[in-house]
Amino acid sequence: MLDFDFERMLFKIPPNEHTNEEIAEILKAHPEVQFVSMVGLDIAGNDTDERIPVRLFLDDMDDMLEHGVQTDGSSVHLPKIAELNNAKVDMIPDKNVNWYVDYNFDNISVKTGLPVGTLRIPAFLIHNDKAEVGARVILKKSVEQFKSGLMELLRQNPYVFEYIDGADSADDLEEILITSATELEFWVRTPEDKADKEQLSTSQELKEQYWKRTYGPVRTALEKTLEILDYYGIEMEMGHKEVGGVKSKITRSGSHDHIMEQLEIDWKYSGAMQAADNEKHVKYVVRDVFNQFGLSTTFMAKPVEGVAGNGEHTHLGVSARTKSGKVISLFAAANPKEDFLNPIGFGSLMGILKNYEVINPFVSPSLDALNRLKPGYEAPVCIVTSLGHSAHEPSRNRTILIGLVRDERNPLATRFELRSPNPKSNTYLVLASSYMAMLDGVRSALEAGKTPEELEKSISKSLGEEDFYLETEREYRTEKDVFEDFTEEERNARFGVAPATVWENLRGFTKYPEKVAAISGEGVFSEAAIESYTAYALNQWKTELHNRTIPEYMRDIREYVKKHGDDATDYDIDNWEKITSLKYEIAKSSLSKKSLLARVREALDCGDLQRASDLQLELQAKMSMLRNLYSTYRKNLL
Repeated sequence: MLDFDFERMLFKIPPNEHTNEEIAEILKAHPEVQFVSMVGLDIAGNDTDERIPVRLFLDDMDDMLEHGVQTDGSSVHLPKIAELNNAKVDMIPDKNVNWYVDYNFDNISVKTGLPVGTLRIPAFLIHNDKAEVGARVILKKSVEQFKSGLMELLRQNPYVFEYIDGADSADDLEEILITSATELEFWVRTPEDKADKEQLSTSQELKEQYWKRTYGPVRTALEKTLEILDYYGIEMEMGHKEVGGVKSKITRSGSHDHIMEQLEIDWKYSGAMQAADNEKHVKYVVRDVFNQFGLSTTFMAKPVEGVAGNGEHTHLGVSARTKSGKVISLFAAANPKEDFLNPIGFGSLMGILKNYEVINPFVSPSLDALNRLKPGYEAPVCIVTSLGHSAHEPSRNRTILIGLVRDERNPLATRFELRSPNPKSNTYLVLASSYMAMLDGVRSALEAGKTPEELEKSISKSLGEEDFYLETEREYRTEKDVFEDFTEEERNARFGVAPATVWENLRGFTKYPEKVAAISGEGVFSEAAIESYTAYALNQWKTELHNRTIPEYMRDIREYVKKHGDDATDYDIDNWEKITSLKYEIAKSSLSKKSLLARVREALDCGDLQRASDLQLELQAKMSMLRNLYSTYRKNLL
């Protein structure tokens, strides 16, 4: 299976080979690549995928690579931008990133004996011939402004070079470098098997499967995935079983069945745009390869309630290339035994913490995403960081939102790990908003002339303590376990109340205009872009809640049926009466009283989104109570 001659196959065309002549030569040398696709990226992170035969592309290549391919607003999701009566959208190729070949392993070319491939060319979206739109454009603008803005700040505040190792002034620097990377977690299972939630939860608690050896088709699919991704030049660093899963079973025929495992794969960092492109392509390869071994994958943030969800920790770094050709860290302290970070590093971290309320909508725009961010599953629920117990004693606190990763022996490894994103987060917008927030923090720190010692004191401030940049009624750093060492009330008081619904999360855009301004820069997140994204996320939330969540709850409720007979005890009868009462409250309307499900639908239908949000939280709490009651009821039956 998948035993093709990979050495004969084309996997990517790098930026240095994007001349028309080289592209034509490469495609003619690889007849297994039969199609070309312009990959436009809308505000929701959806990418287009059309099939242009290679022969037609080669005939019209000069025009396509210069002017792109035209589509309309129905092909991309750009609400309030590309409307029905104003829907012209062009896809203009990005020649500064890798172009990957997407292979269909189910379609083998008779001519070559190899899978049929499609060259996917990442593209920028241009609306109505003038406006650059979509997630890819936003990230491009963010990177450009971060680099130019930081370089200007370094020129204006030369004192900062006292705390940077490897350069004495901005004149020593050739280029600012942004480095980003993502970690990808996903669940894999045999398609027809349903999760046994109690088994999965117990296995997780006992850490029976954490980083354990994989077996059978899961092992083979994982190894084959890593192998193929290396051919793409996506330098793989690790693939392993993650926190969740149960052991598979072997059938009489010797095949593995009842597979239910969580895996993680990691690869080397890249520039921000390439990192986001890599993340999207890796997921396609994972799906395709595991499918060849009879396994389905999901990148949902919380595919199984009560069990660890899928995260996609996102790493953020900044360095510089000097005019002598040396690459130096712009985060690492000149004296790493005394300081955690230099002022640029501290400022960057403080910028994300202060402005996270307007980053979070890009991180968690869905019911699924917020279902993952709950106490007890190593997923962050508070806007708080950890630096380490001391400058020479790292902690890698797994309970905080964003942590510092550093290595005294390798200053270039100094970076931040944002732990809240999941595989469904729009990485382009997460990176764009994060780097703009970082620039805001750096600007404030450097213009105030702050030293590392002063900035460490700022980020470690107590509740009620005033600061030059961070908010008074907040704390931003802890080295404690956020879940175990604080009550919910204490967490909320110190670190703020986390949004529990999509509506609450998106309200950050209207509640914090100064923070929106901080990430917007000079047109990075335009007012139109924010409005478009908000419209997309709200519509997704309303539709999913109305047409998916409520019907799923109804199906669950109908499965909670009476199981006891004549041998029932008073305990069984009492539990069943409680279950029946709660079922009616949630799902059964009468002439005098509407059910909770009916009231949620009503609120959504009439556009009362605040009420719908409040009722959603009540509904989730009641459904959790019902599940627990029914589980208790069934466990007492013989």
